[in-house]
Amino acid sequence: MTFKQLASIKSSIVDANNYLNRIYNSFDSLNKEFHSERRLVDLFSNLFSFHKADQKSDKSKTHHYKLLNEIVFKALSNPWSVVVISNASIKNNVATSIVYIHSFNSPLKKTLYHIINITSMEAKLFAIQCGINQAIYCPDVSCIIIITDALYMAKIIFNSLTHTYQIQVIAISKNLREFFNKLPNNTIEFWDCPGDKDWHLHAQVDRETKSFQLVS
Repeated sequence: MTFKQLASIKSSIVDANNYLNRIYNSFDSLNKEFHSERRLVDLFSNLFSFHKADQKSDKSKTHHYKLLNEIVFKALSNPWSVVVISNASIKNNVATSIVYIHSFNSPLKKTLYHIINITSMEAKLFAIQCGINQAIYCPDVSCIIIITDALYMAKIIFNSLTHTYQIQVIAISKNLREFFNKLPNNTIEFWDCPGDKDWHLHAQVDRETKSFQLVS
């Protein structure tokens, strides 16, 4: 199957329209998720990794996109791997987040979310969170690959210092701890895709998030 065919697969859409979501307190520094004996970065440092794109030249970027192609093809032939491609965009104070789930011998799954009253960075983190939430419940999955243009936000998940995204991080940490504890070889990889218009699978997600028209 070519990438062009893969990108054209009809997907099932699940709407999660959170029109009435509220802004909650951002800090919970006393939460047990930030205790030293529970921090992901201390307990599972060998089970997660980050892969940043080198943008020094067109040649280095081309090489990185080639790696992304190889990763997706390899994952699609592995029944224990799941690839998550996500993106978010804000228009008229409404954030649209779209998550694509690619897995072995399964149709492409797409989930669409609408959220109000959040920043673009919160929307990016929310999209990553939704992708992780779906991926960990895929049957027999042991390797999750997150491809995002917000790698800097993904790194926040493993940062126990005080920041404005603690509430989201707490929720993600709980799910990842469950995933890592399930089997000793479970891993998650975060891959950078900064030029979303240069790598076609992420470009498709980017176009959809920016072109979607919300009807009241």
